[in-house]
Amino acid sequence: MIDIFKGLNPQQKKAIECIHGPSIVLAGAGSGKTRVLVHKVLNLIENHTVDPRSIVMITFTNKAAREMKDRIAAITENKTTLGYIGTFHSFCAMILRRDGEYIGIPHSYTIYDDGDQQQLLKQILKKKQSKFSPRFFSAKISDAKNQLVSPERFIEIFSFYRSAQVAEVYHQYQKELQKNDALDFDDLLMKVVDLFRMHMPILEKYQNRYQHLLVDEFQDTNVAQYIIAKKLSQIHKNVTVVGDFSQSIYSWRGADIRNLEKFSEDFEGAQKINLEQNYRSTQKILDFAYEIISENQTHPILHLHTDAEPGDDVEIIEVENEEDEATYIAERIQDVANEIDYSEIAVLYRTNAQSRSIEELFLHFGIPYTLIGGTRFYDRKEVKDILCYLRLLLHPDDSVALERVIKLGKRRFQKYKELFLQIKDLVLELPTAELMEMIFDKTEYLGLYDPDVSEDYARLENIKELKSVALTFPNLVDFLEQVALVESEYFEGEKSGKSKDGVRLMTLHQAKGLEFTHVFITGLEEGLLPHSRSIDDIHQLEEERRLFYVGVTRAKKNLVITHAKRRFIFGRRNAAMKSRFIRSGEEDEIEWW
Repeated sequence: MIDIFKGLNPQQKKAIECIHGPSIVLAGAGSGKTRVLVHKVLNLIENHTVDPRSIVMITFTNKAAREMKDRIAAITENKTTLGYIGTFHSFCAMILRRDGEYIGIPHSYTIYDDGDQQQLLKQILKKKQSKFSPRFFSAKISDAKNQLVSPERFIEIFSFYRSAQVAEVYHQYQKELQKNDALDFDDLLMKVVDLFRMHMPILEKYQNRYQHLLVDEFQDTNVAQYIIAKKLSQIHKNVTVVGDFSQSIYSWRGADIRNLEKFSEDFEGAQKINLEQNYRSTQKILDFAYEIISENQTHPILHLHTDAEPGDDVEIIEVENEEDEATYIAERIQDVANEIDYSEIAVLYRTNAQSRSIEELFLHFGIPYTLIGGTRFYDRKEVKDILCYLRLLLHPDDSVALERVIKLGKRRFQKYKELFLQIKDLVLELPTAELMEMIFDKTEYLGLYDPDVSEDYARLENIKELKSVALTFPNLVDFLEQVALVESEYFEGEKSGKSKDGVRLMTLHQAKGLEFTHVFITGLEEGLLPHSRSIDDIHQLEEERRLFYVGVTRAKKNLVITHAKRRFIFGRRNAAMKSRFIRSGEEDEIEWW
């Protein structure tokens, strides 16, 4: 007999004992929500004789789904198989394979990934002779689908300077998908909602088959996901949603923090349980986290506590510039390198472009590192494109660089050739940054990226950061040599196997769901964190604060936060202002001479 309640705190037990009807579990960072979800399932099966096949667990990542499957399998010795454990998208894909034919979707439909989607949009835009990027249209179409807006209703709902164009492309895009017997990832959700709305017997079949629904990370659901969860639970109402307002950081990809509040309205009498006991961080880290997040006014705040020791103070360090910041972090890591594995250390930042100076200093110090969810700075597409343009100025016969530049477009390459013929005798005299600007102007390379699309905006930030390096090495030969040396240092570390278990470098978004013994959060400055694009909007500003909170609550024992007086980033040397998120904190000033 499995002891379902062994080792659980009172609130966790209360959450697990909510067997009938709707319940909301507000689970703070590190409060053991995965354990609660797993043990609630076990309680349903072991103590209440619920058929495991009638239980569905929805997670937000395949990794989380595997973890829950493994935990249940380990505890039940592989004797229990649930009705479903997986993501919303995979769950909906399964439903459409079974019953999509009722709305004209064949059993053998193809799922288009991001690359397929971009290629199809390129074909459509080429026929329309549009100069706008496919990425812009895919982002707008995705927004529409997540809110269940069809091409026909797009103009009614969305109003912006290109909305008519997007509606037209959206309509054509859906026609081409249908002709190809294909769905994109957003269609998987939208089409299931259509199926449930148009064919009540199909909805009732799934409502009766899956009588218990548990949804993790509910604060990250979009409109379509909310509707699917709501419709599946309308008959039996045995639905548990788990989430945390303070960890809602994905509005830019359709997540709606209001869904947690909406659930209480749609499921009257839902039991609410707060999980506030933390099993990850020290009390001083938790107190610091609460001081940050309690400034938000638009959502409930959990006050986390722990039975662990108070721990060390959170350190807020002011440095002169980004190089001193990276050097300081590298030296602190060297101080603890003999005590713990490098993999227990994380360096977090707001934008991918910030990794460049940290990567270079780590290579210089011989500190192994691994980029999580990202690509090394000098290996990023946009950076490599520009480096190839610059290499050809010095070596016109460089076949590798030539092939890459030609692939960017024959017309763009012809304009580049014209520029080369004009300045070939001046290449060694002109500053690298000026050469870059001349390439941008002549080839219109920056027009490949739309600043209104978050992914493109990040690429533009990387290009500006490359210009920062160019300003440091004005001679083109020196600049390209510096890049080559940095890359060679990386590959030396890779050959030795050091990078595999190195310090984790990642953005704050990528850190969600992870934990580390030592955490450094860099660049706590106005314009970086909070990001400059969020400062004028209260909701975006609060999301930036939640993002910082997520980063802080990744730390188990030690947390160091850095900000610079001046920062050379995105091609400019600017005086930096300390982030409003830490203005009240005490700090140590580090001077480098």
